[in-house]
Amino acid sequence: MDFETAALLRRGTVIPAHPLALDETRALDEERQRALTRYYLEAGAGGLAVGVHTTQFEIREHGLYRPVLELAAEEIAARSGPGPEDSVPPGPFVRVAGVAGPTDQAVKEAEVARELGYDAVLVSPGGLPHLSDADLLDRSAAIGEVLPTIGFYLQEAVGGRYLPRSYWHRLADQPNTVAVKAAPFDRYRTLELVQGVADSDRGEEVALYTGNDDNIISDLLTPFHVRGGVRRFVGGLLGHWAVWTRSAVQILQNAHAAVAGDQAARARVEALNAMCVDANAAVFDVRNDFKGVIAGVHEVLRRDGILKGIWCLDPDETLSPGQAEELTRVQHTYAELR
Repeated sequence: MDFETAALLRRGTVIPAHPLALDETRALDEERQRALTRYYLEAGAGGLAVGVHTTQFEIREHGLYRPVLELAAEEIAARSGPGPEDSVPPGPFVRVAGVAGPTDQAVKEAEVARELGYDAVLVSPGGLPHLSDADLLDRSAAIGEVLPTIGFYLQEAVGGRYLPRSYWHRLADQPNTVAVKAAPFDRYRTLELVQGVADSDRGEEVALYTGNDDNIISDLLTPFHVRGGVRRFVGGLLGHWAVWTRSAVQILQNAHAAVAGDQAARARVEALNAMCVDANAAVFDVRNDFKGVIAGVHEVLRRDGILKGIWCLDPDETLSPGQAEELTRVQHTYAELR
């Protein structure tokens, strides 16, 4: 990773998880897939995560892994000119590719990402119940031989598992671990992750990113008192930030200002805390155990005119009963987030 990109990752930025644009035949809609990438660039995001859960893990079974990563890489490379007046101008940009599956598969995906110019890989631990914690660490080390790695604490509702404090300590010890994404949707487990990273001798070199879509602002504002002092989440790598991304950029700007002592910025961002949690409950379909999470993201983007429909690769993956009404409620109630 080049110096400026590494500095941006460590400083903290907005990294949306990139959805998948399909047409009514459930084929890749290249035009709208490219438009999605441009939307995130113009909204001021400092990175993108492609090939992750929000992109749909099934892209691998449909031969779409390389094409989807390639489209995003092309749009990132082609970006020029500033976005909105106070957005981040063209400069460093963190390109993250999701890798999944057994070690051989994940390493091959990392090689594809490296070939396409990605900076790091988000290593999913999902779908591997037969692997021990030590096996998962060996897998991360092997992937790290290809590209810098971002560890991932995935919530159990979508295929994750419990990973103890010692796991995060040992992961942070690996020289190619540059960040970790905490998304267990559990305060106790999030605390264990932070403590484990802090216990490592190279913990200061590992950036903390929230993936707790149900606690985004709390994570960004909370000082974690750990070995060696205080650690903080510096940014977010989030499916929730795939929608209303301009607002996400402003939230992170205010959170950074608040941590630096700006009390007005703290008041602004704290006022959005409960709103974000409520909005996320609708988008992620919390009432129905996250069954409509990806369709919920798609529906918001459809209403905003970016996607044509909410089609997913799995025909059974769609909005849950009552979810559309919940989305309408939060959209009308929380104009500040849109």
